[in-house]
Amino acid sequence: MKNVTNISKKVFLMVALMATVLGYANDGSFLIRKTNTNKTVLTLNDVKVGNLFSIKDANGLVLYKETIQTAGLYIKGFNLTSLPNGKYTFELDKDMEVKSIPFSVLDNEVDFKRNSAEAIVFKPSTILKDNMIYVTKLALSKAPLVIEVYYDEGEYKPYKLLHRETIEANAKKIERAYKLDEDVQGTYKIVYKTEGKQFIEYLVN
Repeated sequence: MKNVTNISKKVFLMVALMATVLGYANDGSFLIRKTNTNKTVLTLNDVKVGNLFSIKDANGLVLYKETIQTAGLYIKGFNLTSLPNGKYTFELDKDMEVKSIPFSVLDNEVDFKRNSAEAIVFKPSTILKDNMIYVTKLALSKAPLVIEVYYDEGEYKPYKLLHRETIEANAKKIERAYKLDEDVQGTYKIVYKTEGKQFIEYLVN
C-alpha cells in the first residue's frame, strides 16, 4: 500500500508539471506553450505557403520575420526571455487578413494573458475595372478606414495625392468606388490605414 501511495504522488507531480509546461494559451486557432527550457512554442493552425509570420514590438518594429514554406500547421519555438521589458505581438499576415497575438515581457518572464486572443484586421480588397476603382473591406470592429489615392507622375517625382478621405465604419462592411480620369493613364497607388496598420496596392490603368 505504501508503494502505491508513493507512485500516486509521483504521477500527480508529473501531471502537475505537464500542466505547467503545456497549459499556456489556446483559443482554437493557435496554441502557445512554455517549455521547461524557457522556450515559448507557438502553433498556428491553417497557415498557407506565402503567409508572412513576424514578431513585432510595441512600435511596430519587426524583430523576426519568416515566410511560411509549408501549408497546414506552423510550429516553432522562440526564446523570448531576453527581450527588453515591453509589449510585443506575434503577427501572421495572410491573404485577406492580419492576425496578431499579444504578449509581454517583464524581467525575463513572458506573459500571455489567459484571455489572450487573436486580434484580426481585415485587409481591403481593391479591383480596377473600366477606369473604376472598387474598394470593399470587412469592418467587424467598425474601426475608421483612411483611403489615399496617389498617381505616379514619372521618374524622380513623388506620387501625387489625388484623393484622401476617412470613412467611419457604421456597418460591418465598407464599400467605395472611385472613377479615374480616362485621359490619365499610368500607375496608381492606393494606401489604406486602419487599426494601426497600413496596406498598399498598386494599380496600372
